[in-house]
Amino acid sequence: MSMYIEDTIAAISTPPGQGGIGIVRVSGPDARSIGRRLFRFARGDDFASHHLHYGVITDDAGGDAIDEAMAVLMSAPRSYTREDVLEIHCHGGLLVVERVLAVVLKAGARLAEPGEFTRRAFLNGRIDLLEAEAVMDVITSRSEASLALARKQQDGALSRRIGAVRDSLRQALALLEAFIDFPEDDIGTADTDAIRNYVYRSCIDIDSLVSRFDEGRIMRDGIAALIVGKPNAGKSSLLNLLLGQQRAIVTHIAGTTRDIIEETASFGGLAVRLLDTAGIRHTDDVVEQEGIDRALECIPLADLVLFVLDMSRPFDHEDGLILSRLSGKTVLLVCNKSDLVVDTGLPPELDAFERCMVSSHTGQGIEELKARIRSTFLGAGVLDSREFVAISRARHRDALVSARQVLAGFLDGLAGGRELETLSIDLRDALDAVGRVTGETTPDDVLDIIFSSFCIGK
Repeated sequence: MSMYIEDTIAAISTPPGQGGIGIVRVSGPDARSIGRRLFRFARGDDFASHHLHYGVITDDAGGDAIDEAMAVLMSAPRSYTREDVLEIHCHGGLLVVERVLAVVLKAGARLAEPGEFTRRAFLNGRIDLLEAEAVMDVITSRSEASLALARKQQDGALSRRIGAVRDSLRQALALLEAFIDFPEDDIGTADTDAIRNYVYRSCIDIDSLVSRFDEGRIMRDGIAALIVGKPNAGKSSLLNLLLGQQRAIVTHIAGTTRDIIEETASFGGLAVRLLDTAGIRHTDDVVEQEGIDRALECIPLADLVLFVLDMSRPFDHEDGLILSRLSGKTVLLVCNKSDLVVDTGLPPELDAFERCMVSSHTGQGIEELKARIRSTFLGAGVLDSREFVAISRARHRDALVSARQVLAGFLDGLAGGRELETLSIDLRDALDAVGRVTGETTPDDVLDIIFSSFCIGK
């Protein structure tokens, strides 16, 4: 994306296709003049800021009518981008909206790049980078958990936590540089303690945020739950019950599932990507073996393994083959066919795993299994807690971890009597790393990557 210049941009802000309303958004210094040129007011001849006006959109000043429309001008700085923003609300047919955009571009605007409206909001200081990313997270949320986290970040809760870290570090740096600027004043124990306390406070806040990264990532992205088991253990039936629909083919023939079937569901607000796999066994069928190999390859990548046991049959070498691959994984034993239980003689190695008794025939235990999956990754009350704040992107975590490492070196240096000038460099490096989270020190190429993931029109 090119550097920000004060021109006027436009784009369609509603999804493509047919709908009741389509919106063309315009932002920049020419937004008002473009609106006056193309919009024929039913009453009056100019825009009152933040008021919807009824009229007709035309192909040029006084030209042919394209569509009835409502138009609103939001004058700077009281707008999404802090520029003049014009929105034209027309009928939502694809051709109509594209014609409206075409005449807006002809009147002097240029087509916006992906995320450029939000990037202008960021560059003009209305939001920081965390809040900008949260805008996209709100749009793409697939569960109550991801939406709740995105809304908190959009409201600035995470920005305030990061701001507290920066404030403490700035206080420490100000004290430190006072002694650098006035070398005749010796730095005393009380002064050293004050600087150390500010840095300690920042370290505690950083550690708290980093420790919740996995929970934040899971809230934002959901989890991948891999369903594994030997043939005819009931894996595909379990998938269908968890989804509430017949997604996978279920037969009595072993080896029916030969590829990975993937669907997403929401359990208590948590997005769960369910992956049904081929029954794992020894086989001479080349196609079936390929499906088994894919299933085994997915085990290390899954957040959760649902190990389906057929409780109507004894635990055998095929179950043992799966068990041998589960070291270090989060596993839930799904004891299926609980209505047909026999003495399976389960090995003691399975005692380390939580288990749920279910019946894919009667549906017994399915709701308990959903609740157990949810509680394994999200604590009770997380969605409703106003106090819960978490980072959710690797970019956030990496920047904070970098800052924490620098601060650890600073504290060692402060205790060891390092020169004040080198200590101040550490604090500035830590501030720079923390600033990358909110966008204060984020390089342009990183900003390009972030905003290019947005849709055009946002």
